[in-house]
Amino acid sequence: MPAHNSSPGPANSPGLAPGPGPGPVPADSPAPSSGVLRSGSLGTADIAFFVVSAAAPLTVMAGVAPLAILLGGIGAPVGYLLAGITLAVFAVGFTTMSRHVRGGGAFYAYITRGLGRGAGVGAAMLALIGYNGMEIGVYGLLGSAGQDTAHALFGTDIPWLPVSLAGLVLIAYGGYRSIDFGAKLLGVLLAAETGILVLLAAGVLLEGGAQGLSLDSFAPDNVLVPGTAAVLAFAFAAFTGFESTVIYRREARDPARTVPRATYLAVGFLGLFYAFIVWTTIQAFGDAEVVEAAGTDPTGLFFSAITTYVGGWAADAMHVLIVTSVLASLLAFHNAINRYGLALAEEGVLPKALARVHPRHNSPYVVGLWQTVLGAVVVLGFAAAGADPYAQLLLWVNTPGMLGLLALQLLAALAVFFYFRRVSHREGVLRTVVAPVAAALLLATAIVLVITHLDLFTGASATVNTVLAATVPAVFVTGLGLARWLRRGRPEVYARFAAEPADDTGDDHADDPAAEAARATERTGVTGARASRPLG
Repeated sequence: MPAHNSSPGPANSPGLAPGPGPGPVPADSPAPSSGVLRSGSLGTADIAFFVVSAAAPLTVMAGVAPLAILLGGIGAPVGYLLAGITLAVFAVGFTTMSRHVRGGGAFYAYITRGLGRGAGVGAAMLALIGYNGMEIGVYGLLGSAGQDTAHALFGTDIPWLPVSLAGLVLIAYGGYRSIDFGAKLLGVLLAAETGILVLLAAGVLLEGGAQGLSLDSFAPDNVLVPGTAAVLAFAFAAFTGFESTVIYRREARDPARTVPRATYLAVGFLGLFYAFIVWTTIQAFGDAEVVEAAGTDPTGLFFSAITTYVGGWAADAMHVLIVTSVLASLLAFHNAINRYGLALAEEGVLPKALARVHPRHNSPYVVGLWQTVLGAVVVLGFAAAGADPYAQLLLWVNTPGMLGLLALQLLAALAVFFYFRRVSHREGVLRTVVAPVAAALLLATAIVLVITHLDLFTGASATVNTVLAATVPAVFVTGLGLARWLRRGRPEVYARFAAEPADDTGDDHADDPAAEAARATERTGVTGARASRPLG
């Protein structure tokens, strides 16, 4: 295929015809009119804190793992391991490509490089819906957890709405402050919520469980059961947001190393930790009794276990820490959304007013303000309709968000494969072919499993579930339409979309000849022995 030049195609080109790959941002491209993000603020552990906190390990374990045990039996821990392995395979290609993509758009920048600008704009819309859905829905969980905690500790019933609105204010303030403030806060909250689960596990192990410790959970006969498919659906949902490591690239120290390390650290920790905690909880009740216990009182399973093996005070502490776990998850998603919004505002896709960065805190505070307003509108709307904060606000808003992020992971896996077919590079076949293709197949399977078992997530009617699932492709198609409009109506914005920054203060590719060669390929359109394929 002949190489083509680096100038944009005609503005009136029909549809989404192929155009050039994103090159450096033009010198006259708009920039924020205030401060800039604070580069070099985050290390590997800081970024991992954001990712693991977004997953809310304590909330996932106490709130969802009992259902996984109920449906999958004692083989449930393996479901979390399999999900972790799948996402680790995805991370191989994903982090390899992170050495070649320096923009702030994370997923949509990757997808643009590999699948074209049209798919990139669609992915950007999916990211906005996905991350907003994951955050805003969780305000319902915050209200519900606040109610449960007040009742458990003080025997009082409080309305959920004030708790959710107070959370909105707290999270807005956390997002307004500097990113290193958020990292320190999340580090403390994450240590507390994982600490209480480790305390539970230690108590069970020291006592030897209810019937002696057993490894039957990992026996094939207990894993290869029909309920494992449902467990996998829950398990993949438990990792939601792990890929957000790349969102913090512009604020990371040595991003070419920090981002991949944080990604592997987050995936490895979550996969092993989830499996370990679920296994120890099974031991707390015994292989023969745990499924019955989960069916009798799923919401109280973890509280009953920690009361028995540690003490009632630990159960009280767990109630409080579930609330802080939810707050940590909200702050992590809020920061991720703010950086996606900032990148899209800098691109010109969202209003330029949103591209302002606080001059002292170096935070994208305008995007954060509007995100908070959106959250308040949705929360107040559900409250006005008399909706249940958990069964409707959380589950109905979270579900399309979760599916949207899984779809983004699938598109990103495909983008990695096609990107490395377009450019010359020195990366190995394992990283650029085997891993992304395997990840795409595994993620497609995961999406099918989640959609097939959507009723387990929502408890809603088939009509509601159909609408929730259909939201994701509808948003992506809307994004394709937006890309078409940008190409025809705002060609300069379309040509600049997901472009490489003209300069990179981190200079994270200075010692990576393969990445530099790939970027040169994108700028010139030539791949050495073969020409690059154009992007749409």
